[in-house]
Amino acid sequence: MIGRLSGHLLEKLPPHLLLDVHGVGYEVDVPMSTFYQLPATGEPLTLFIHQVVREDALLLYGFASRDERETFRQLLKVTGIGAKIALAILSGLSADELALAVASEDVGRLSKVPGIGKKTAERLILELRGKLGLHGSGVPGALPMQAGNDHSADITNALLALGYNDKEAAAATKHLPPGTSVEDGIRQALKALVKA
Repeated sequence: MIGRLSGHLLEKLPPHLLLDVHGVGYEVDVPMSTFYQLPATGEPLTLFIHQVVREDALLLYGFASRDERETFRQLLKVTGIGAKIALAILSGLSADELALAVASEDVGRLSKVPGIGKKTAERLILELRGKLGLHGSGVPGALPMQAGNDHSADITNALLALGYNDKEAAAATKHLPPGTSVEDGIRQALKALVKA
């Protein structure tokens, strides 16, 4: 499986590019968010790759960052979303913008992406809720760990899995004492959410 390619940019024809890696030219499809960051032709370039092997084709999708590639992979898991639509989404929204749109359940923002209607936007929100993290968080869907609480990420992820959004999970875990076990933390957080 190809996970990364480093070479020199030979051609760029949106959304395709040709990357020369030691004399082998790889055709790679990239979202426009990555395309806008490309260097001039002939310059060195490194891309994070998602490889798709089909019966009739070997396809490579390239991304400027690991976070963008992970977001693409999460999009592919959504019912009815293929690589072409996933690239369109990442061309219209950055990975962070998509995570915020999903977390805030902004159907209107998602519907503005070409090829995404209201029903598809609602499906994206439903299936991606809690699975996309903002750039810089270590685990997709996880909020940054709070100081002194080793289990806060686990507690937050449990709340996200139960269907609470990022904002609710953060509010419920904010006042947990340091060193709270996962079980107690979830119990206390759920009590706080019920009272809210």
